[in-house]
Amino acid sequence: MTFPAYIAAKGAQKPVGVGLKSQHYDDVLTSKPALAFFEVHAENYMMPGGAHHRYLEEIRETYPLSIHGVGMSLGSAEGLNRKHLQRFSEVVNRYRPWLVSEHLAWSRAGDTYLNDLLPVPMTQESLRVVTRNVKAMQDAIGRKILIENPSSYLTFADDEMPEVDFLVALAEATGCGVLLDVNNVYVSGKNIGWDVRAYLDSIPADLVGEIHLAGHLTRDVEGQTLRIDDHGSRVSDSVWTLYERVIARIGPRPTLIEWDSNIPTLDVLVVEAEKAQKLMSEMVEPGQAATRG
Repeated sequence: MTFPAYIAAKGAQKPVGVGLKSQHYDDVLTSKPALAFFEVHAENYMMPGGAHHRYLEEIRETYPLSIHGVGMSLGSAEGLNRKHLQRFSEVVNRYRPWLVSEHLAWSRAGDTYLNDLLPVPMTQESLRVVTRNVKAMQDAIGRKILIENPSSYLTFADDEMPEVDFLVALAEATGCGVLLDVNNVYVSGKNIGWDVRAYLDSIPADLVGEIHLAGHLTRDVEGQTLRIDDHGSRVSDSVWTLYERVIARIGPRPTLIEWDSNIPTLDVLVVEAEKAQKLMSEMVEPGQAATRG
């Protein structure tokens, strides 16, 4: 089902979804939760057949999909892996999702893939690399993608610009949009010392195509508080407050609840999604959304 068709059928003007997990397949099909869409990681569906595809084909008859990549490695100086890009394109062509997104990160060296999303230096040279790779990805799948801001635990000594400026320049060079992960901004800001509100207030509203919300882990490391983006708990009160601030400024946006570790039952995810829906429903539409310039 396309998203416009879902809007017409369900009246879901302020769409909120959750990440689709295999342990929830049967529950989704039997309970038909009141969600606007499901997000799936492309890499989990890069095989030609099997149970995952059978379930997803059935679920997409009712719900629009968002396809989220975790392994494209857009920050790789050696360019994109052609086989991975082809498999990603096949998933997009098969399911024709409402949204497609990837991370501002790198995770590959040659044929070796690292089980992490590693940071990209905020430099002009890095911007040229990521720009080239985003253009290649968009050309391959024939559509615009959204780029997710990372969760960060350090900065590079040779960084030349703030992360927000990097994302805006990338969007201007490629036509991509931004997947604004509010939890990532909060985690990064607290770990590094950014002004979290200033970051969120400076993202041009017209670039934000989707919002992610998730929980994070807090640890004491040698007397310092470290926040870890583990997607393993409910969204924190601090992140909910920031989310409310964001949508008050830019208006409602498709919003996803992420929960990728310590995965609970589906009803817990639905409750989290209902919080986001409630906040969007209570927001007064902004009189003038912020835009570039």
